[in-house]
Order: sequence, then structure tokens, then C-alpha cells
Amino acid sequence: MLLSLHDVTKTYPGAEMPVLRGVSLTLDRGDMLALTGESGSGKSTLLHLVGGLDTADSGRVELDGTDLTPLGDGGRAALRRGTVGVIFQQFNLIPSLNVAANIAFQARLAGRHDAARAHDLAQRLGLGAHLDKYPEQLSGGQQQRVAIARTLAPRPKLVLADEPTGNLDETTADAVLALLRELVAETGAGLILVTHSERLAASLPRRLHLRAGRLT
Repeated sequence: MLLSLHDVTKTYPGAEMPVLRGVSLTLDRGDMLALTGESGSGKSTLLHLVGGLDTADSGRVELDGTDLTPLGDGGRAALRRGTVGVIFQQFNLIPSLNVAANIAFQARLAGRHDAARAHDLAQRLGLGAHLDKYPEQLSGGQQQRVAIARTLAPRPKLVLADEPTGNLDETTADAVLALLRELVAETGAGLILVTHSERLAASLPRRLHLRAGRLT
């Protein structure tokens, strides 16, 4: 088992109601899960807890045999470098780095930079002719492909994608998600995709829905 959440709760300071209320789920290696729900239902919060970007109030989050509960900021950061890859809706590319350097960035942090893999990812994601360009010179779809390549370059065991196609048109979104699924499947990694799109959610083999902080 790659990921296990047991009875996880989360309430933000000043909030009257918990964002997550007793969430439990499991994910095996190679599993692909779509997570849907209305705005404010806790989707991004759940992703942040799994990725070590935030901590649960109670319950247990275990990733690849490691309990995240007792980890401090440094331990969670190490986990993100070595085990988890996160793709954000806003791309979060580094504007001062060109495409090639952005793709290599996460792998270098993890001590796993492989020039051949980075080149292969760039080619397959249609970025081969853009390696010397900077993020501001790219379209939204191209920037999202760079973000995907950067995330996959270190071969993470779990990929978390938070509305990764939210800024893209429908045709581009479908193409980007298809490439993401193909590349993740080749490494045997797990994938959790947060999306508002019923169409995209239906393309993954497994789906869960968050409503008022509970999974259905």
C-alpha cells in the first residue's frame, strides 16, 4: 500500500466547522484516483495533508510506510523532495529559469537529476523546441506541460495534481491529462487528481467525492 489515511480531521483557526471530518482512504501503487467536490469541500486541504504541505489535527496519514504525523517541517520537506510530486493549477514555474532548468529543478533538489530522462520528458510533452525559452514566452498549455515534466523528472512514488488543467481549454486539458496518465503509469506511481470536471474525473479508473468534509 502506498498511501493510507485513517480518520483524518482538519479545522483551520477561526473556522466554525472542520474542513475534513474523519476522512479515511487507501491508495495502492499504480492506482489513479479522481477526487471531486464543490469549492470548500476540502479537496485541496486533503491534498496538502497527503503532500506534507500541512498537518492534520487528528488521525493518521501514512505515505510509503512513513507516518507523517510526527514529522516536522524538515521531515515533510524531505518527503516532498523524495517521494511526492505536486502539480499545481498555477504552474509555479520559476520565471528566471528557462524550460530545461525548470524541468531539472525538482530532480536536482532530490539528488536524482537524469539528463536523459529530462530530455525524454521534454520531447514527449512537446517541449523539445522550447527548452531555451522562459515561462513568460510559453502558452498556458506549454507551461503546464513544463510543470508536469518537472514533477515527474525525479520519479516520485505519488503524484498529486490539484486542478492541473483548470486554466486550460477543454481540448488542451484532455491532451494534458492523457499525457500525465501515460507518464505516471509508466513509472508505477500513484496519482490523485483533484478536479471540478466530471469529464476528466470519469477518465480515471477510481473516483471519490468530498462533501462537507466527508468522502462519499
